[in-house]
Amino acid sequence: MKISHFKTLSIATAAVLFSHAAAAGTWSLGASALVDVNPYKGYDTKVLPVPIISYEGDDFYFHTLTAGYYLWKDDQNKLSLTGTYIPFGYKPGDSDDSQMKRLDKRRGTLMAGLAYSHIEEWGTIRTTFNGDVLDNSDGMVADLAYLYTFHQDNWALVPGIGVQWSSSNQNQYYYGINSNESRRSGLNSYSPDDSFSPYLELSAKYDINKDWQAFFMGRYIRLDSEVKDSPMVDKSYSGMLWTGVTYSF
Repeated sequence: MKISHFKTLSIATAAVLFSHAAAAGTWSLGASALVDVNPYKGYDTKVLPVPIISYEGDDFYFHTLTAGYYLWKDDQNKLSLTGTYIPFGYKPGDSDDSQMKRLDKRRGTLMAGLAYSHIEEWGTIRTTFNGDVLDNSDGMVADLAYLYTFHQDNWALVPGIGVQWSSSNQNQYYYGINSNESRRSGLNSYSPDDSFSPYLELSAKYDINKDWQAFFMGRYIRLDSEVKDSPMVDKSYSGMLWTGVTYSF
């Protein structure tokens, strides 16, 4: 079972979403389930278990698949060097489509870069920039979003809107079809350019008590034409739902 690179970066984003309120030296362990709506042709909607391991320190943090080192951290600004491991790509055997089964495998990779957030009463600006460091896609991905947090009793509700840019190399690796693949599969060759995919997201956290929290995140991604026009893709959108519980100590 595979998840697109859009989803894995969404997991990394959600994992750090509420870290602003975490005290230094805080650990969190938990269990969660991810519902993945994948745009690849012949892929079914998947429900996947995702273990959660999180640590928030003064200078260093680790959130499930993402680790970071703060270069600047105060009440309003957080700038960090980050590394995000993406274990999921495209596995031909996971598709029910006979032509898709003849394409090459797309491997996961390690993305490294910068993450910055600025927090004001009017909301939060969040941006990230990452590049592949394992020479799998040789691609780059950037993200810019605006979020606003509502607090009510034990609840925190965070709607947001954003856009993700992916370089042509990133899109070519995950959605392009080279001439050899085209001959084997019968699908047309395809070489996408850069893409801008807007998204809407909604996150929520509920403090069951001082140690236990429940969370939810949903994201709807409207795929750029450079992605949705790929013969590998049969949807104009992608999406995810992620929910679980964590214990902090």
